[in-house]
Amino acid sequence: MISRISKYRAGLLGLAATALVIASCGGGTPTADTTADTSTAPTADTAADTTSGSELSGEVIIDGSSTVAPISKAVAEEFAAVNPGVKVPVGTSGSGGGFKKFCAGDTDISNASRPIKDKEIEVCNQAGIEFIELPVAIDGLTVVVNQENEWASCLTPDDLKKIWEPDADGTVTTWADVRDGFPDEPLILYAPGADSGTFDYFTEAIVGEEDASRTDYQPSEDDNIIVQGVLGDTGAMGYFGVAYYEENADSLKAVAIDNGSGCVAPTAENINTGKYAPLSRPLFVYVNKASLEKPEVKAFVDFYIENKSDLVREVGYVDMPEATVAKIKARVNEGKTGSTFSGAETGVSIDELLDQDL
Repeated sequence: MISRISKYRAGLLGLAATALVIASCGGGTPTADTTADTSTAPTADTAADTTSGSELSGEVIIDGSSTVAPISKAVAEEFAAVNPGVKVPVGTSGSGGGFKKFCAGDTDISNASRPIKDKEIEVCNQAGIEFIELPVAIDGLTVVVNQENEWASCLTPDDLKKIWEPDADGTVTTWADVRDGFPDEPLILYAPGADSGTFDYFTEAIVGEEDASRTDYQPSEDDNIIVQGVLGDTGAMGYFGVAYYEENADSLKAVAIDNGSGCVAPTAENINTGKYAPLSRPLFVYVNKASLEKPEVKAFVDFYIENKSDLVREVGYVDMPEATVAKIKARVNEGKTGSTFSGAETGVSIDELLDQDL
C-alpha cells in the first residue's frame, strides 16, 4: 500500500531529479514551491467521516515548511472528503518563506518546523497580523548517509559540528577530516536552505548559533532533492525530518546520534521520550486569527486538531499525548494569540510550555 507521504512526494520526485541535474550542470540553486490540489477524494485507506455533507465553500491557503506539509496535506485530503467545496492548496516555500507570506497576509495558515522568530513576530505585528501558535507533532531531525557508507553509523554532535560549522568551509572536505579512521572519501553535503526551519533548528542545535553554517553545500527547500543527492554519492550526507527518512529507509542509512549516553537512533519512542537529543523538535502550524472568522478556515482548523493524531503517525511523525492535544484545542477555542515557543529554553517539553498559558 502506498503511504500518504509517498503520494504527496510522488509528484515532486520528477521535479527533484530534474532540478538536481540542472544544479549539477551549474543551473543554480533549486527551490520548490509546490501547490497541492486537495480537491480529489481520499483513497480507500483513509479514514474520513463522510457521513455528514457540507455546503462550505472557499479556500484555505497554507504555505511554509516542507517538513510539516505532509501532515497538512493529509488533513486537507480528509477535509476535502467532507467539504468538497473548499480548496486547500499546500505550498512548500520553507518555514521562513512561509512566514514572509503569512505576515504579509497572503496565507491563512503557515506550516513551520521551528517556532516563529522575534523578528518575524515584529513583522506580523506591524502588519496587524495576530496569530495562534499550534504545535501539531514531534519530529526527529535525521542525519542520513548513502547506504554504501560503512563507517558513519553513529556520530556525535561534535562530529556534526565539525562538518557543518562555518570554519568547515573548504577545510573539512573528506570524511578523513571528520574523525581519525574514516576514509579519505569526498564529503558531499546536501541540506535545507536558509529559509528552512529545519536548517534553523539543526544549525542552532549542532553549531550552537542560529544561521551559523558552512555554505559550500547543495541547499534546497525540497527534501526530495536532498534524498536524491545522498542517493547519488557514496560520501554524501544530508538531514531532514524523520518522515522523509522513513519513506526512504530502504535506500538511505540513518545515522545514530551519541550525545553522551550511547548511540541513539531516530525512532518514534526515542524522539517522544527525548532520548534522541539534541535533534528532537516540535512542529507547528500558525493560524491567522482574522482568518478564523471565515467559516471554511475555522472548520478546517477544528478538523485539523480533531483528526491529526492518526494522520501524524501515518505520515511518519510522532503524535503528542491526548492531554497535550486538549491544551492545543483550548488555544483555538480561547483565541490565544502570540508565541509561547519563540526563544523558549531547549529541553523543556511541549506540555510544560503549554502549561505556562494556563
